[in-house]
Amino acid sequence: MSDIKARDGGYRGIIAAVVAVVLLIAGGVLIRSGLNGGGSGPTAPDAAQAQPAASATDTGTPTAPAASSPATSSTVSPEPAASATETAPNGPSATAPPKTTAPPKTTAKPSTKAVSKFGPTLPRSAPTTLAIPSIDVDVRGIIDLGLQKNGEMQVPKDFDDVGWFTGGPAPGQFGPAVLAGHVDSKSGPAVFWKLGEIKRGARIQVGRADGRTATFVVDAVERYAKNAFPTTKVYGNTTNRSELRLITCGGTFDRKSGHYRDNVVVYAHQV
Repeated sequence: MSDIKARDGGYRGIIAAVVAVVLLIAGGVLIRSGLNGGGSGPTAPDAAQAQPAASATDTGTPTAPAASSPATSSTVSPEPAASATETAPNGPSATAPPKTTAPPKTTAKPSTKAVSKFGPTLPRSAPTTLAIPSIDVDVRGIIDLGLQKNGEMQVPKDFDDVGWFTGGPAPGQFGPAVLAGHVDSKSGPAVFWKLGEIKRGARIQVGRADGRTATFVVDAVERYAKNAFPTTKVYGNTTNRSELRLITCGGTFDRKSGHYRDNVVVYAHQV
């Protein structure tokens, strides 16, 4: 029995010692968890929240409208740039004025250019006379010219006649009016003998059936091979104004065909 008592007392001592150790260990764990938990538990969410906030500030996502609005407003009016930064939520509305003011500026310029290029024009009326003082041309009576069966423009039968291509505008109308004449004949020079000698800036006057006179100024004199004639450039409206074309033959004379190899074209515009 004494042995048993002795053992019970020993066991109680051991149990007390174990309990004490357990309490010490538990206390240490609680102390450590209290220290570590107090620093990491509450601050971990803050750190997580701080990182998105920092990254948002770094990337500039929340401030993108504010960044764009000063840039837009600065190009229109440098003065309100500082206030645009302070009123970032109003950034989109700050871009509205440039949108409303831009169309009038873009539409005004083309209309001004169109008027300046258009120049003076006259209603349709058949030409009756042609005067080019610089090369001694003075023709009374202009004949009508149409198209041949092969699609080419007719030419005057008389070497002293000047013809008007009725398929195009009349001299003074909007677009290019075309007058044609011969350069020479078997008996000598014809009406447009000196046409290739006309100078830029020379004046051409065309009398019309309505009693008005259309005055033109020479822009250029060109010569083209007949097999490479620029039909669109000569007969097409490429300048959006009232113009005149004078056409005759030029270049080398081909005795086999009985025709000149080239055409001389005078370009002029109405003033």
